[in-house]
Amino acid sequence: MTDLPAPLAPQTRRYNLKRDAILDAAAVLFNQKGLKGTTLAAVADSVGLMTNSVTYYYRKKEELATAGLLRSIASLQGLADTAAAEATPEARIRRLFQLFYERAAAILRGTSPPQMNFSDVRALTSPHVETVFGAYTGMFRRIRTLLAEDETHRPPRVDANARAHLVLSALNWTRVFIDRYDPDSYPRVAERIADMLIEGLAAPGSTWRDRRLPGLAWSFTDDPAREAFLRSATRLINEQGYRGASVEKISAQLNVTKGSFYHHNETKDDLVAQCFARSYAVVRRVQGLAEQAGATGWERTCLASAELVRYQLSEAGPLLRHSAFAALPENLHDQVRQTMDWLAEGFAGMVVDGMMDGSIRPLDSAIAAQLINNMVNAAAELPWWIPGVTVENAAEAYARPLFVGLFR
Repeated sequence: MTDLPAPLAPQTRRYNLKRDAILDAAAVLFNQKGLKGTTLAAVADSVGLMTNSVTYYYRKKEELATAGLLRSIASLQGLADTAAAEATPEARIRRLFQLFYERAAAILRGTSPPQMNFSDVRALTSPHVETVFGAYTGMFRRIRTLLAEDETHRPPRVDANARAHLVLSALNWTRVFIDRYDPDSYPRVAERIADMLIEGLAAPGSTWRDRRLPGLAWSFTDDPAREAFLRSATRLINEQGYRGASVEKISAQLNVTKGSFYHHNETKDDLVAQCFARSYAVVRRVQGLAEQAGATGWERTCLASAELVRYQLSEAGPLLRHSAFAALPENLHDQVRQTMDWLAEGFAGMVVDGMMDGSIRPLDSAIAAQLINNMVNAAAELPWWIPGVTVENAAEAYARPLFVGLFR
């Protein structure tokens, strides 16, 4: 007869329940306000505690954030472990997305604890950032094993890491668009995403060709100093988040004084809005040129996506990441949300064109556009996850699998 575990002592149960309540509340606040915008006092208030009750469990905010992130990483790795029992890579990916969206529905219904987003990880300081990245890397490798047929059939390292990053970023991108769907439809969304990742977007006869857009130039202003200012600010916001990228840090990176910063910008919000506007201008420029250069919807979508992936790794890049959106002040939310919706609609229109002309297979154009948006957004992280990736090979390694399928 199997021995049952001994029941927890009442004080241990109370400790665990209160700790979990703190982690749940912190996950919600960190997702809404980012690491820099969340305080221990706000976490305590949200669960009806005094601040010193929270510090009994987590002395500092970064300790609390680290615990929340490690819990989320362990949860996702648990889903990957379950999916690993499936016999084929295709079945594992379908199972992974099914499990992930089941959990997303349970979180929304309040039957599963909220999970922290990973977008603010780089705002942590040492030693917490190393701890979290170590766990995240282990989870990334677990996702990568799901894509391998067996130990003797493994793709080159660049390809394996690129495909794992594409799958993981597609899971993380869920938070961007899932509120448009009823939880009862989550299984259908999960199946459609998995199907597109496995089978690709191409109709029979459409082939991937990585070619450059004619007439593309990355200069968007006659003021090179202003362009450098916005580029540096974008990079810092991507790394540190909206609140982590202080005026002092932005000024120091540009080697200018705070006075010079305010000479060019009325407020930091004004600068962030201009960074979003600059990123939007880049994407619209590329989409517009692709519309002119591509003969089919497939060609136009491939051209635009490949060029934007290259841009992310170029000296002119990157684009401002979606992760900056969560911590923006309320007065910027509507403007930025509308901009992101416009960009998604641009890709959705190309996909619809491709279905109409027969170059893209029948699929859900709205979800396809979200997957393309995610791929472009996450391409900014490729140097961290894909050793050997360059501007020259990034589109082949990262964009191509989405268009032709992960296993083709």
